[in-house]
Amino acid sequence: MGYKVVVAGATGNVGREMLNILAEREFPVDEIAVLASRRSKGTEVSFGERTLKIQDIDSFDFAGWDIALFAIGSDATKTYAPKAAAAGCVVIDNSSLYRYDPQIPLVVPEVNPEAVDQYTNRMIIANPNCSTAQMVVALKPLHDRAKIKRVVVSTYQSVSGAGKEGMDELWDQTKSIYNPVQEVPPKKFSKQIAFNVIPHIDVFLDDGSTKEEWKMVAETKKILDTKIKVTATCVRVPVFVGHSESINIETEEFLDWEEATDILREAPGIMVVDKREPGGYVTPIECVGEYATYISRIRQDSTVDNGLNFWCVSDNLRKGAALNAVQIAETLGRRCLKKG
Repeated sequence: MGYKVVVAGATGNVGREMLNILAEREFPVDEIAVLASRRSKGTEVSFGERTLKIQDIDSFDFAGWDIALFAIGSDATKTYAPKAAAAGCVVIDNSSLYRYDPQIPLVVPEVNPEAVDQYTNRMIIANPNCSTAQMVVALKPLHDRAKIKRVVVSTYQSVSGAGKEGMDELWDQTKSIYNPVQEVPPKKFSKQIAFNVIPHIDVFLDDGSTKEEWKMVAETKKILDTKIKVTATCVRVPVFVGHSESINIETEEFLDWEEATDILREAPGIMVVDKREPGGYVTPIECVGEYATYISRIRQDSTVDNGLNFWCVSDNLRKGAALNAVQIAETLGRRCLKKG
């Protein structure tokens, strides 16, 4: 006996990826429903070898369904997640709405799988921000060994993190530069994204940081350890899919880069590619469609007593969103629901 699964927001980038990953990982699905807004009703989406028709989320009855994967944004989630939860369906939410609620578990299965047990508080589990998810996967095994005190991270985030509009803007601006018939001014982003980088993701806060940077700080503390100090600079780059991060950590105990490399090689969800030669590292284009979080450029930071630097790359639509949500569903099934 398997699960009755709902995917809400199934016409979007993340929703479609959720369907792909459920099929790829052979999640034990007995029945599946795909939902979106009324204007998408009847649209067809793929689930493995099957074709499914979108249903209107507004009129959908969640009673009798086990798990709902939500990729519909905070505003819609605020309306529909409580309805699903009240009907006894566990919501795994990809928006930022519930991430900072102390009653709602914020989960990366390689890092804090036990937090899934708290789903009974509100019948909702939160999926972290894409840039946080890949970072904490890399930090967890190093923190277990040497206790991380401080993290300095600079991100290089792809336009898919801003949705289809972000991807379209990069594509249209790039074409307009090569074939300058029509100018494509910034719309989704604050400045031209083609052939440029923008040190601004989400809104600015009073202290000069952006909300994206604040998210990385708050979520790392909630998922991994409240005592870790984190400072982030988040940058949008002209890459379609795949987030990259330059991460510097300072630990309480000395950790040699070679031992750190061995630890990361054995850690779940991580693939180390670090040959210290031209091309001996992973870039975003190589991680697209992959499950792993890739680590390269591991080296000592000689400016502090116990410091390490490394490079971290992952498919943000997968580990940063859809894959993590499905992994949460798998963990929920194994630990709590025990079907399939």
